[in-house]
Amino acid sequence: MNLKNLANTLTLVRIGLIPFILVTFFINYPTPRLIAASLFGLACLTDFLDGFVARTFNQETRFGEILDPIADKLLVSSTLLMLVGFDHISKFSILAAVIILCREILVSGLREYLTEMNATLKVSFIAKIKTAVQMIALMVLVYFDPAHSHIAIQILGEILLWCAAGITLYSGWHYVQISLGVVSENQQQ
Repeated sequence: MNLKNLANTLTLVRIGLIPFILVTFFINYPTPRLIAASLFGLACLTDFLDGFVARTFNQETRFGEILDPIADKLLVSSTLLMLVGFDHISKFSILAAVIILCREILVSGLREYLTEMNATLKVSFIAKIKTAVQMIALMVLVYFDPAHSHIAIQILGEILLWCAAGITLYSGWHYVQISLGVVSENQQQ
C-alpha cells in the first residue's frame, strides 16, 4: 500500500475514528454525544472525500476499492451495535438495524463471490443514496442521549433509519439481481 495515496489514507482515517466514536458511548453526559456525532460526521466526510480524491487525482487502487466498503461496514456495524446496546434506538427500530446489517453482509458476500469470477459489483446510485440517508440517521442517533436528549431527536433518527432500511432492501435486491445475471451469464459460457 502506498501511504502517499490520499484517498487510501482517508479510508484508513475513517477506520481509525471508529474506536474514538465507540468510547464516547461509555461517557454518560451530553458533551460526548456531540463529540461522538461530530467524529461520526467526520468519518462520513472521509467516505465522500476518499472516492472524490481517488477519481479526481487518479488515485484509484485495488487496495482502496477493497478497503473502502470494509471501512464503511466497520463504521456502520459497530455504530449500530453501540446504538442498540446503549438504548439509543427503540426495540422496534432494532429491526431496521438488522435489515441494514444483513444487507451489508449479503452484498459483501456477493462482491467476494463475483471477484472469484473476475466480475465486479459497482456501487449503484441508489446505494449512494442509501449510504447518505443511513449516515445522517446514525449521526442523529449517535447524538441522541436517552438520559439528556429530547425524544424528538430519537424519533427523527429512527425515521431516517427506517428510510435507510427501506432503501437498503431495494438496493440489496438490485445487487442480487445483478449478481444472478452475472452468474447466469458465466454458467452459459
